[in-house]
Amino acid sequence: MLTHPGHQEQQEPDDSAAGYRVTFPRMFAPPQRQVARRLAMALGVLLLTVLIVYLDRAGYKDSADDEPLSLLDSAYYATVTLSTTGYGDVVPQSDSARLTNIFVITPLRVLFLIILVGTTLEVLTERTREQIRLARWRKQMRDHTVIVGFGTKGRSAAATLIGRGVPKERIVVVDPSRKVTEAANAEGFTAVVGDGTRSTVLISAEAQRAREIVIAAQRDDTAVLATLTARQLNKAARIVVAVREEENVPLLRQSGATAVVTTSSAAGRILGMSMLSPSAGEVMEDLITYGSGLDLMERTVTKAEAGKSPRACEDLVIAVLRGHRLLRYDEPDAAVLEPTDRVITVRRSSAEPTRRNGDQQTR
Repeated sequence: MLTHPGHQEQQEPDDSAAGYRVTFPRMFAPPQRQVARRLAMALGVLLLTVLIVYLDRAGYKDSADDEPLSLLDSAYYATVTLSTTGYGDVVPQSDSARLTNIFVITPLRVLFLIILVGTTLEVLTERTREQIRLARWRKQMRDHTVIVGFGTKGRSAAATLIGRGVPKERIVVVDPSRKVTEAANAEGFTAVVGDGTRSTVLISAEAQRAREIVIAAQRDDTAVLATLTARQLNKAARIVVAVREEENVPLLRQSGATAVVTTSSAAGRILGMSMLSPSAGEVMEDLITYGSGLDLMERTVTKAEAGKSPRACEDLVIAVLRGHRLLRYDEPDAAVLEPTDRVITVRRSSAEPTRRNGDQQTR
């Protein structure tokens, strides 16, 4: 049973239940390469066995011929021995040949069989390995980020989080499309195939223990249901939701969303700004695109900045977060920074100098 402060106990989800499945990022070799590698290993074992038999050919007897074994006879004996066919027409007769069969050829036979049945063994053990990995993952997953919907908005949110230093291992993607979750796995994310409006799916993503939940569904009604479900599971998480229509913002806030981003209105504002002032639109696009040019950052006030004006900070401070109040930098209450404040600043991206240097070198 899993518990969370202030929550009712949640039953450990069963990954085999219908409707969802947790998948992990993995790197697969192409099937042709796997088959070729195993065939090469089997051929290597066979050639090694042929060489061992041929070097000690005087210690073997062929019932059909009194002559020492030829290379063909050695290959024949190695083949029937490794495949456990054993016709008995060629047998080890000397002590050295028998000892070689016991301590060398028999282990090679076992290795040969393991290589040939390796695919079957892998299939039989795959489920067990996945269950062990899933159990370990559930124990370790705390204070992570869940992204519901991995379309354009979800991918952009993930890219921004990664740019801010969040490891991919701390991001879990939820999407109903198996192709989308497979693409997320290929990019290094753990993914859950299922409907993000269902509590069982969000529980399988450990949303009840997440620190942040990003809901980037394609439809507003889906976003509302997913927000309600997520807030019911996790009372403390920060839930950020993207919607198309501004009229749905109050409903989402009532449903438990911490912040709501109206994509259509935001895009329209940038369009209007770009029409009136293309440069202003370019700066706004730069600010919301993390990793190039100027970046918007939220950070705590340093000891050196406490007691000073926001204008005295090294970064350009545009807002002050004091408790639950968001103050503009020019408001009287924000004239002096307090040690417990957080500031919203504009700073040059850390990647920008490197990029500019690279541009200069290219030129």
